[in-house]
Amino acid sequence: MTDSRDLILGRIRSALVGVDRAEHPANEPVARDYHDSHTDTGLANLLARNLTDYRAHVHRAAEAELPGLIGRLLAARGARTLAVPPGLPTDWLPGDSGTRILHDDGTLTATELDRVDSVLTGCAVAIAETGTLVLDAGPDQGRRMLTLVPDHHICVVRTGDQIVASVPQALRRLDPERPQTWISGPSATSDIELNRVEGVHGPRTLDVVLIAEG
Repeated sequence: MTDSRDLILGRIRSALVGVDRAEHPANEPVARDYHDSHTDTGLANLLARNLTDYRAHVHRAAEAELPGLIGRLLAARGARTLAVPPGLPTDWLPGDSGTRILHDDGTLTATELDRVDSVLTGCAVAIAETGTLVLDAGPDQGRRMLTLVPDHHICVVRTGDQIVASVPQALRRLDPERPQTWISGPSATSDIELNRVEGVHGPRTLDVVLIAEG
């Protein structure tokens, strides 16, 4: 470790040769004219491809088809209960599917949410280049616990106005003072002997529905 440390410190000293000791980083302007993304076309397809690489299940539908698709996804899992945030559009909900809808008003406990089969939310923004969904506790997303405890998460993304190319573009849309959850595929870890285990600190299954409004 000493040799590595000496190497790193030596490189730092070399980089600082000729730099005035009175110079402060805050006084030096930093150029911001670089590209903030690698692509600006085909964002929905790129998002779908990267989500699939992360083992999420991606579906496409027109907005009018959403209730039927949600009903089929729930039926395929045999879901008996579906938790939804208070501001979720009611026309997203499936019809008479036999699934009990639980409207989360903030009183559902972690134990109760652990017994919920599925949860349905929207998102704040989706990042195509990284295959990432960002939730910020908006009305159609709810509190963080709602999407971190149940084993199955269905997330709806509007392709018309919620997909951006890159992380820098997403950050410009987000309020840093709001609680955020960044999701890239179902929850997983490979910490133990490099074996992938899913559902460790979030949903085991992630279904993403891309809808084209209008």
